[in-house]
Amino acid sequence: MNSELDHLKQWIGKAESCTDVAAAWPVAALTATLDRNDPPPSIGDEIPPGWHWLYFLEAKRASELGRDGHPKRGGFLPPVPLPRRMWAGGRIEFKRSLRVGESLCRDSQIIAVEPKQGKSGNLVFVTVRHTIAADGETAVVEEHDIVYREAAKPGEAAQQGRQAPGNPTWHREITADAVMLFRFSALIFNAHRIHYDLDYVRDEEHYPALIVHGPLQTILMLDLARRHAPRTVSKLDYRALHPVFHTERFTVNGNPAGDGSRAELWTANAAGNYAMSGTAYF
Repeated sequence: MNSELDHLKQWIGKAESCTDVAAAWPVAALTATLDRNDPPPSIGDEIPPGWHWLYFLEAKRASELGRDGHPKRGGFLPPVPLPRRMWAGGRIEFKRSLRVGESLCRDSQIIAVEPKQGKSGNLVFVTVRHTIAADGETAVVEEHDIVYREAAKPGEAAQQGRQAPGNPTWHREITADAVMLFRFSALIFNAHRIHYDLDYVRDEEHYPALIVHGPLQTILMLDLARRHAPRTVSKLDYRALHPVFHTERFTVNGNPAGDGSRAELWTANAAGNYAMSGTAYF
């Protein structure tokens, strides 16, 4: 593992750039997916925080995908020799809102490749920094943490969850059924089979049901703040802690600070345990 990681560290500093246009259709589609009753988006309308994930989608050819539906290893991201790739968390600074119709440019750079040892075996964390400009002005700066893990083992003990707080100030119940997961996967062009292929997720990943996307949970936390907070989120730190499955009803929760400067946000599974946690700053 150490010799392989020495090779992977050559990817630190690797960079790429891509462009897009902040089209209205993805905004309308995600609005419907989140069950919001917003008016149809028009040119110049602000796009909510976190919805930059609707753009800069990677369209790999079918022959360039791995068995799990993710693009094959190599290219921009390092070819980590561990089979499972997951969304671990990140930090996002929203310097200003994107607007429908704007020209977008994203500059990306790998800033860290770190090996770790977890209870389930070897882990490798890769951190990518994205800087998004809208019409030439920096709008979003994001550091995205990706974790690579060893293959799941049949009969492996399920990770124990940590109980989330009760009686939150902000609260919403969600059933992320297969339809919601399909629509969100389509919106971000994510072909990872854990979100739609029940046989795969049971037989290969050894989970009992489909996995609710990490970015979907993060967007739901930001959407909760948007529904309740008087000010727009300017920064979000968040971390994935435990999977949520499509067969369970889960909650999106928030406790704002007394001075209104920030809010603790989290999703919790049906047992009331943390799934995603974060701190939003206003």
